[in-house]
Amino acid sequence: MKVNLFKFAALVVFTFPTAALAAEPPASGVPASDPRAGKNFISTTVYSEADDRRVLDLFQGLRVADVSDGMDAVGLQNTGLMSADIRPLWKDTQKFTHRFIGIAVTARYVPTQLPPAGRMKTDEYDKWVGEWYRNKSSEPFAALLRPGSALVIEDAAEVDVGSIGSNNIMSWKLRGCVGVVTSATARDTDEIITEGIPLYFQKPGRGIRPGRNEIESVNRPIVCGGVLVMPGDVIVADGDGVIVVPRARAEEVANYAKKILDGDKAARRNLYKKLGLPEDDSVK
Repeated sequence: MKVNLFKFAALVVFTFPTAALAAEPPASGVPASDPRAGKNFISTTVYSEADDRRVLDLFQGLRVADVSDGMDAVGLQNTGLMSADIRPLWKDTQKFTHRFIGIAVTARYVPTQLPPAGRMKTDEYDKWVGEWYRNKSSEPFAALLRPGSALVIEDAAEVDVGSIGSNNIMSWKLRGCVGVVTSATARDTDEIITEGIPLYFQKPGRGIRPGRNEIESVNRPIVCGGVLVMPGDVIVADGDGVIVVPRARAEEVANYAKKILDGDKAARRNLYKKLGLPEDDSVK
């Protein structure tokens, strides 16, 4: 089932923490209806959890290479493949637990124009940090995560900020998130590897969000790894990188990709036998 987000705007807004979404009114006093106040031109489509599950079942076990072939076959050559700079933090080459397939929930953080805290007393600094997290750089997307979600973040690329860390990534997993992709950075990388949560990113970021970035939007179109990601798109990630499948073409892409995977497994099983190699999970 597909419905337009704007028909359910009130419902969606109330699923987010209101403090996190509070915005300062324009200094000029321009009403929201004035074109100068800004406007989004690409609508967000909302999909049911049942439809998400149906689509995910179609992609079960598929690799980035298979899906890339599927995209080629439906006329989407060179579409959806994120830059190779977006790579897995860790790899499991035995059980392949670093791989994931999920439905995109998107978030966008931007560099702040506000000044850093400067020197202040510890209790004042702690208060400043807490207020920044609550009012400027919160995680309103968390309420949208459900089993099968893939969180995709466009972050402030040139800012040394770890918006993703070993604590919050576990809280996202608890809500059903199967993997995280960011256009930029993450911190606590040793712990995230130990936790075994799939993370695809560009490089480590050490700083905290306060004084560095602000949340700009949730479940809107974003750019990650040089490609457009729409909420509801299918995200496939493995050792080859990340590919984004437009939701409207997902079924036909998956059908062709499954044919590629089945043929590849059959051919490699035959070669394993000839080489005297024991079968591993990649050919089962």
